[in-house]
Order: sequence, then structure tokens, then C-alpha cells
Amino acid sequence: MSLTKIRPSPPPLEARKDLPIRPKLSLWSRIKRDKLLLFFALPGIALLLTFQYIPLLGNVIAFQDYQPFLGIMHSRWSGFDNFSVIFNGDPAFLNALKNTLIITALQAVFVFPAPILIALLLNSLLSNRIRQIVQSILYLPHFLSWVIVVAVFQQILGGSGMINNYLRANGHDPISIIGNSELFTTVITSQVIWKDTGWATILFLAALAQIDRSLYEASAVDGASRWMQTWHITLPGLRSIIILLFILKLGDSLTVGFEQLVLQQQAVGLGVSEVLDTYVFNNGIIGGAWGVAAAVGLVKGVVGVVLVLLANKLAHFFGEEGVYKS
Repeated sequence: MSLTKIRPSPPPLEARKDLPIRPKLSLWSRIKRDKLLLFFALPGIALLLTFQYIPLLGNVIAFQDYQPFLGIMHSRWSGFDNFSVIFNGDPAFLNALKNTLIITALQAVFVFPAPILIALLLNSLLSNRIRQIVQSILYLPHFLSWVIVVAVFQQILGGSGMINNYLRANGHDPISIIGNSELFTTVITSQVIWKDTGWATILFLAALAQIDRSLYEASAVDGASRWMQTWHITLPGLRSIIILLFILKLGDSLTVGFEQLVLQQQAVGLGVSEVLDTYVFNNGIIGGAWGVAAAVGLVKGVVGVVLVLLANKLAHFFGEEGVYKS
């Protein structure tokens, strides 16, 4: 009886000596080759240059006693004087920094995990029709502006809102929710969850769809419960996208919703609602301290970049790619 001869597998392309080596294309040759793709990318590049990169040049006013009627070219240079509110501990700046950190911590604990939990719940639904209906309902608030979102919360939780009108009609005292400074952080965190959580689940549902279903079948045969499948299969499958989004969130962590907070500052006061972005607006646009506002914004941006770099290094330490490879 003859044995079948097993053919050795061919060597990888990198090890093939008989293959011709392609000459490296010059920059101009690659531009000519990809000219159609570059043409379609031009509108996006123009938007980035116009609204993201060119405005960065305006950070020079952080080192000037900037006066709008004089312009950047003729305003007096003041060095690092505008940064004194940061390094000397200006009470208004410290209050804005404290509120920013509190809101950032609350959003990291409650807002960031919310789309993961909703994606897991939606993924567990057996009926695709029910899943699509729930997804559509959850996605809808994302397309509403903050003006509408705040107005909806006012109509439900405000002093003349639906809940308080019901309490008055039944002989109960109204409760103060909107306008209560002690509940302000809870209210704005709830608003963010209601508005954006449904939209953020798209990424996690897409990642869940890429997990091999045979892993669940094999684990069920081995007697694994739903909780064990979630812990040992689902969450490891989501780890890469969770780390990537967390890194991006860190870079934007000191930006906690300018429009949302400005719309509600008058009701609760600056003590609990002033954050770094509204501090820049109130001191720069309204107060006329353009240099100080630019200095605070510049430091906030630098801190965001440092947080992204550190988080990306930490992701590499745990074996993930992160935002970019080192």
C-alpha cells in the first residue's frame, strides 16, 4: 500500500527569489495612479484645512494682549502673562477645571459603558425585527440638536413640566429637578446618555457581528453559560474597539459639551456649570479677555494630546494597536 506524498507548502511571497522585485513608485507616479481617489478626498481635506488646521494659527494670541481692532499683526506681545490664570490658581479657572473633571469622570463611568451594554442587549435579541425597531428608536435622539434635547427635558422635568403638572393636579408638591444645582451633573449626564448612546452602539454592534458564531456553539456544547460566553468570548472580541474608542475619548475628555452647558447655565449658575469651554467663551467672547481664553484653550488641547499619547502607549503595552503603531 502506497502512502500519499505530501507536497510541501510553497514559501511565502517574501521568501520567493524567482519573483521579480517591483520598483518603488515615485511620489508623482503614485499621485497619478490614485488621482481619482485623491479627487474624491479633496472636499474632506478642504474642510479639515479650513476648520481644523488653519484656525490653529490663531493660538498665537495666547501670547499677546490681543485687541480685535488691532489684529494679530499689531497687538502687543505679552509672553506668558495670559497663562497666569492657570499657574497662579485663578479661582474662576479652578472652579471651571473642577467642574470639567467631575463631569468627565461621570461620563467615563456612566456614558462610555452605556453603548456597550445596549449593544450586548440588542445582540441577545432573537428577533431581527424587534432589534431593528429598538435600534431605530435609540438612534433617533442623536439627530436632535442640543436645543431640542434641553427643551424636551425642560418640558418633562422643569418646574412647569409634565411631571410637576401631574404632581400638582394630584395634590402633591412639585419637585425641583431642572434648575437644581445639586442635580445638575446628574441631569446633564442623563441627557448625554439619552442623546448619544444609541448612536454609539453602531460600532459595537458591528464589532459583535465579526465574532465567529462557532465559538458560541462550541462553548455551549462545553456547558458554558451565557455569562461565561459574554466574559470569555464577547468582551475579548470587543476589546480592540473599546480600547480605540477610549483613547479617542481621552483626547476629547476635557471637552464636555459646550452647547449643552451654555443653554442651561442661566438656570443653575456658573458655580456648577462653568467648564473650561464655557470659561473660554465667557472670558473671551463675552468678557473680551481674548488672550487668556486662548491660553486656556491651548493648554486644554496640549493636555488632550498628551493623554492620547499616553493611552496609546498603554494600549501597545497590552498588545493592542491603539490609534497608531509605534
